[in-house]
Amino acid sequence: MVKSFGEFLLFIQSMLTRKERLAVLWQRTLDECIIIGINSIFIVAIVSAFIGAVTCVQIAYNLTNPLIPKSTIGYMVREMTILELAPTITSIVLAGKVGSSIAGGLGTMRITEQVSALEVMGINSASYLVFPRILASMLMFPLLVILAMALSIIGGYLAGSLTGALSAQEYIEGIRTDFIPYNIVFALIKSVVFAFLVSAISSFKGFYTEGGALEVGNASTTAVNNSIIAILVADFALAAILL
Repeated sequence: MVKSFGEFLLFIQSMLTRKERLAVLWQRTLDECIIIGINSIFIVAIVSAFIGAVTCVQIAYNLTNPLIPKSTIGYMVREMTILELAPTITSIVLAGKVGSSIAGGLGTMRITEQVSALEVMGINSASYLVFPRILASMLMFPLLVILAMALSIIGGYLAGSLTGALSAQEYIEGIRTDFIPYNIVFALIKSVVFAFLVSAISSFKGFYTEGGALEVGNASTTAVNNSIIAILVADFALAAILL
């Protein structure tokens, strides 16, 4: 484990030394933003909307004390969404979609000797292939998390109104109660950290793939597993440090 961590640090160092020209990195980053961000909007929207709806319905099911106002449901949905569900669940979903894609793509390039061809031409393959992916992830993950926050709260609003668990006015009153703007900042900080972990770990696993098609599949699976574990550990660490 210590050896793998050392190799990971050396991989990050090689990515940051002898970088490509700014114009090349910018164009590569824009291309990766489309792949990582734009192509992930649908799955993030579906997951976040239903998570918000289910959270609202389940809180309403358990909150049966007549002394507790129903607006508390909206308050709890907002807090759970912003602090935990939107950044963490969205990042885990993206670890499965984006992480496996990054690891599989780089692994395929490695076993087909495309990476070696770049190095023969004098191009820093880590900087050219990996750095734009990490940068694009750190740009797009926060935007996807903001989208997830909005759709999750809207999903809770629709679920609460349609099921009769609480009125629209009560839900809106709840989501406006005791709002702390720092919570959104905290969620965005988490999303940037999670983006780096997912893209860097997946790139590391894919970049050093050896063998054939079977090893590429194993690298993708390992990248997703390691990314999810890293997200959960970082989630606890950030909560303990920043809250």
